[in-house]
This record gives sequence, C-alpha cells and structure tokens, in this order.
Amino acid sequence: MNVAVVLAGGVGRRMGGKTPKQFIRVLGKPVIVYTLEVLEKNQNIDAIEVVTIRSFLDEVSTYKDTYGISKLRWITLGGDSCQDSIRNGVFNLEDKIDSDDIVSLIMSVTPLISNDVIDDSIRVCKKHGNAIAGSYPIYNFSTIKHGSKDAEDEAHIEPKVGSLTDHTLTEGLSYIWADDIIKKEEHVDLNMPWTFPMKKLAWAYNKAYNEGLETHSSSYTTNLMIALGEKLYFSKDTQRNKLKLTTFDDVDMLEGYLLIQELRNGKVDAAKKIRMNAEDD
Repeated sequence: MNVAVVLAGGVGRRMGGKTPKQFIRVLGKPVIVYTLEVLEKNQNIDAIEVVTIRSFLDEVSTYKDTYGISKLRWITLGGDSCQDSIRNGVFNLEDKIDSDDIVSLIMSVTPLISNDVIDDSIRVCKKHGNAIAGSYPIYNFSTIKHGSKDAEDEAHIEPKVGSLTDHTLTEGLSYIWADDIIKKEEHVDLNMPWTFPMKKLAWAYNKAYNEGLETHSSSYTTNLMIALGEKLYFSKDTQRNKLKLTTFDDVDMLEGYLLIQELRNGKVDAAKKIRMNAEDD
C-alpha cells in the first residue's frame, strides 16, 4: 500500500492572516483540498493521512464527504514544528499499516503537485529505498554570513535558521552577507514529496526522538536521514510543484494559475469567483 501523509500543521505565521494558509479558500475550496484532490485521483496512492492543527481537526474530517476524498483514512494532531508533525504522522501509522508499505510526505500547501511527480517519487523509492523530489537550481548560491556591516573583521555569528525574506536580508543592526559564490551545477534543490518505506521512517523517528537527534525546529526528514548515514535519491520535480503557499504573493500566483485554467476551459463565470477569504484580504 502507498500512503500519502499530508502535512497541514502550520499556523501561517509568515502570512499573518486569520486563517492558516492551508485552509485559505481559493475558488471556493481550501488550498489543502486541491492537494487532496490530486492524491484522491492518483492511481498509485491508496490511502491518505492528514496531520493538522487542533482547531481544524473537525473541518478536515468533513472533507471525505464534502469534497469526495474517499482515500482519507486518518487524521492526527500536528506538533510544534514540521519535524514534530512528521513524527506524529509516522507514529500514528505504526500500528495501522505494514512496515513494507510506502509513505510519501507531502505539503498541504503545494496545490499544484501533479501525478507525474507523485508517481516518480514512488517509483524511485521502490528502486532505491527512498525518493526526494529534486531539480537543478536556476541560480547560484552564496553561504550566509552574519555580522555588523561596519566591522568586516568581526567574528562571524551564525544566522538564525529559518525562512529569509528581503527585509531580513537587508535591514537591522546586524546584516546578513556573503563573500563566496557556489555554482548551481554542483547542487540540487530539494523539494517534496519525500518518500520512504514505513519501516525506514519508523526506525528513523523512533531513534531521533529517543536520542534527541535532529529534532529541533529547523530539522526535517532529509536532515535526519543524512545524520543517520542514509543516502538520498532524487525523483522528478516540476516548476508547478515548487509553488508552496508561504506568502500572499504565492496565493496570488495560485489564483492566477487557476484563472488561466478556467479561462482556457471557457469557464468565465467560475474564473470570476476566484478570491481569498474575506477576512484574509
């Protein structure tokens, strides 16, 4: 059996709206439902688990009937971080699925994920033992360094790990800067899905939380597997799959994509309905 674990535990701090980003309504449906509908129609996905925040447990439980998500079998409470939520999802499945079953970890806020990405992730996992969606980056990279802009010889201070915005890169008493260029040809952009056999995830997360290994807020399954000595294998990624709703600009891009699709299909009236929840405007 192939199980999709949909991670919907975020509260949308970076977005700042009243409604968590995964539950913002676009064209009359919560963003997470677009992701669930792709999984529902995918022939390789047999069952779905949603890991979400307490205040939306009841709402998610209605999706099976409201939106026809018949594969939705389990709903469990998320944690304080993405890593904690993945742990909760994995532990919830330990006595519910077989150890040889395949588990794909998928973000709820990637509503444009497509069947070819899901299918290839499962294929690569069955062949190599895991699969991480990956693609060659478009741009070069620099290593983040941190310190006063007026004291170049000041001892470097590690920056806080987290999502950087233009504001945090350019404002404040202490500046983030770089003095190197890392060529894009030498790296791969990692994305989700992350797909593993259930037994591998259960082993990794039991070990991690028993020993305090890669359990902090900036840890993810990929970090954990590398720390445990595992090799990661890459599966297909697409530009559409990279749209992860983190800011309202991302929501605008999703709305624009949906608008184009509706107009191309001649559904002008449906296109006019595309909007966010009123309280998030």
